[in-house]
Amino acid sequence: GSPWRALRSAGNYPHVIARRTGAGLVDVTYSGATTSHLLTDSQNGAPPQIQALDGTEDLVTVTIGGNDVGYVPLLAAATLPPAVRALPAIGPRLRALLDPGARENALERAAGSLREVGAAVRRSSPRARVMFVDYLTLLPPPDAADQPLPADIAALARRVGCRLAALTEAAARETGCEIVAASRASRDHHPWSPDPWTTGPGLFLPWRPAPFHPTPAGMTAVAALVLARLTWAR
Repeated sequence: GSPWRALRSAGNYPHVIARRTGAGLVDVTYSGATTSHLLTDSQNGAPPQIQALDGTEDLVTVTIGGNDVGYVPLLAAATLPPAVRALPAIGPRLRALLDPGARENALERAAGSLREVGAAVRRSSPRARVMFVDYLTLLPPPDAADQPLPADIAALARRVGCRLAALTEAAARETGCEIVAASRASRDHHPWSPDPWTTGPGLFLPWRPAPFHPTPAGMTAVAALVLARLTWAR
């Protein structure tokens, strides 16, 4: 079964695809994973995710990089109550997440890491179609009437999201993989929209959906984007 720390969902887009197609599925998604956990590092005892590949795969989907650049943690930090952000135990970490220079450095490192991921997956599964699936949109456009975050924080978060999407697309193309642009498809489905594909702000609590993560509608939509590419799934 899934390790409890993985917080792996039976409703995530790989599971939706598997149910729709009848394909076998090996799901090694893990909450909080970075590109290092995919390539070389264990995570709470789980082996590097790439070790799940044995070359027999027809399709490999990859969504990674958000934790490398602190995309969701940035938004989570920005929406915490000020009293929580001021706690000595976590204040410095939260301030680092909201620091533009630190986010820029993380993005620069992620560019190479994402290319390494594409090359490694391609080597491990040479006959598969490999699809990088980027992240769903997490903020309304800058010209929206209602803005949930201060302008400077929103601008930083949008820059991180846009740069991460561009880096993911570049890594896919440079390593012979495909890109599924969930970010583009979900621009009108941010958490404050009438039809959200992701949850909005909140605390990370076991009994509620994680903040700034896909909703069931979002997972279904992402699965549909992937399925639209698969002639054998039609």
